[in-house]
Amino acid sequence: MVRIGIVGLPNAGKSTLFNALTRGSALVASYPFTTIDPNVGVVPVPDERLDTIARLTRPEKLTPTTVEFVDIAGLVKGASRGEGLGNRFLGHIREVDAIAHVVRCFEDPDVPHVAGRLDPVSDAEAVEIELILADLETVEKRWEKTARMCKGGNKRYAEETALMDRLKSELEAGKPARLVPVSPEEREIIEGLFLLTMKPVVYVANVGEDDPKDAAGRVRALTAWAAARADRAPVVAISAKIESELLSLEPGEAAEYLRELGIESSGLDRVVLAAYRVLDLITFYTTKGPETRAWTLRRGSTAYEAAGKIHTDIQRGFIKAEVVGYDELVAAGSFAQARERGLLRLEGRDYVVQDGDIILFRFTESAH
Repeated sequence: MVRIGIVGLPNAGKSTLFNALTRGSALVASYPFTTIDPNVGVVPVPDERLDTIARLTRPEKLTPTTVEFVDIAGLVKGASRGEGLGNRFLGHIREVDAIAHVVRCFEDPDVPHVAGRLDPVSDAEAVEIELILADLETVEKRWEKTARMCKGGNKRYAEETALMDRLKSELEAGKPARLVPVSPEEREIIEGLFLLTMKPVVYVANVGEDDPKDAAGRVRALTAWAAARADRAPVVAISAKIESELLSLEPGEAAEYLRELGIESSGLDRVVLAAYRVLDLITFYTTKGPETRAWTLRRGSTAYEAAGKIHTDIQRGFIKAEVVGYDELVAAGSFAQARERGLLRLEGRDYVVQDGDIILFRFTESAH
């Protein structure tokens, strides 16, 4: 399952956002380290296509794909040197696939800011610097090892040492590892280091309950800062407190409340979808028997790999994949019509699955 770590400075609203996302009950308080051991919750990925497919297939059971959110303890300055919950905090981040970085954009005299002043860009940079410093330590250790190994004349270690030199230089200049240009071969080496700043990021600008419009300038500043960087990480503005309050309302009441506040839609869906996109994930669907289901897959994956997502037996016994695109199915109105029009096609194990594909896997159950 895809794991998204929620990080940020203390009192940024991480646990409030986590509770809203997962309908959970993480402890929320205005002092550092409320969250010590990470809270974990599974969140369905919003998907209008799945609802449309369900109207065509009328399944007894509808199962969305999901992502896992992990609420990680607030980071403080010096975390890379073990300050606060530094080592545990950094270890928890290593275990996630992407980061939802909550940045405080709200004023609240009852919730003190750890730095004593509100500056979203400075806060974002403070967290990033600690992650960079932790990565720098990892790279330096690897450099020492490869430098010793390359003394024997091994070309591979010499090349890796040169890569570590370059990576070390970029990190020392304050550049996250994900923004360092590397070749596919170099990226494979770097991924083996499990660097914190290699992970894709979504910035969550947490605005106040009473000042979503007043916080616009802070959100713009954070967005401009993120947009100026090579990965152009998305920024999602959300009021974690408002989102928490919406959970207690009926859908119609929640929509009316958002309209009164001048907010077009719930920010939770936008956070989930942004995290999904930065990981370059796609969704494919299966519909067989009583269940229609959505599945998560890395973009560029094959039908054989998609089969393995469902069950290893299906992957082992893979014969063919019967595929129809989402738009084709909707235009046809039903699977029967799609088949009659010749829209369903048979694909082999090397077929690259497209976002929105509906797939029926043909396989032999006796394969071992």
